[in-house]
Amino acid sequence: MEFLVITGMSGAGKSQAMKVMEDMGYYCMDNLPPALLPNFAELCYESKKPIEKVAVVVDIRGGEFFHSLFKSLGDLTDKGIGYRILFLDASNNTLIKRYKELRRPHPLKPEGSIIDGIIEERKLLEEIKDRAYYIIDTSKLTIGMLKEELYNIFLEGGENRKISILITSFGFKNGMLMDGDLIFDVRFLPNPYYIPELKEVSGQYDEVKDYVFKWPQTNIFVSKVVEMLEFLIPFYIDEGKTQLVVGIGCTGGFHRSVAIANKIGTILKSNGHRTIIGHRDLR
Repeated sequence: MEFLVITGMSGAGKSQAMKVMEDMGYYCMDNLPPALLPNFAELCYESKKPIEKVAVVVDIRGGEFFHSLFKSLGDLTDKGIGYRILFLDASNNTLIKRYKELRRPHPLKPEGSIIDGIIEERKLLEEIKDRAYYIIDTSKLTIGMLKEELYNIFLEGGENRKISILITSFGFKNGMLMDGDLIFDVRFLPNPYYIPELKEVSGQYDEVKDYVFKWPQTNIFVSKVVEMLEFLIPFYIDEGKTQLVVGIGCTGGFHRSVAIANKIGTILKSNGHRTIIGHRDLR
């Protein structure tokens, strides 16, 4: 039996993740008190109708019961029930934005500051995050991207390659991509913005892609970036990194960076890497 414990920061997408796992055939339980984990696992294991895949969400909504989580995980091991932990995270700014959009207080600070609740929660979750087998940062992921990432990990044999690569375009005039691990500046390339018929056409379309990639330096740049990433990825995996965020920046995040992010992402996908392509400033 595959037993998955889903936990992480409040607002990082645990409920959405559970829905996706349910779609993939997992028997799911939300907000299970940690003390009940061993008994619940035994019930699933001894069920008359075999249950092969189980996912449970455990988080700080359990209040004081959350502190019994490590004892319960130890009990699972003692009973011979293997488990893995999926930890969902997001940046503080992203979490604050999500709370404000939903007009909800943080569960640890129902009458206080959202950021104070987030900081306190991070401290509570430090140890469990260190023990997680999978860590997904959802800061830049749409619900569709999160679904794709989970499908890649749990349905397509992604366990042997525990890193996902997010290639995202952005515009420097809108601010730096703050969570980027590697940032590449493509403002050295000719800008389609100054071609009247291309000014309002994004890098998603063929006419802009054709313009961007007609320059030899564009193709050389893409080739060298892919070569460097292929060199670095095994070392990131060896150090335990589970997500690599690669930013491709141009002036507005509309033409060059979009076309080039799509190209690099497509090449990495064809090379067998778990890759998600995003565009921060493309509306």
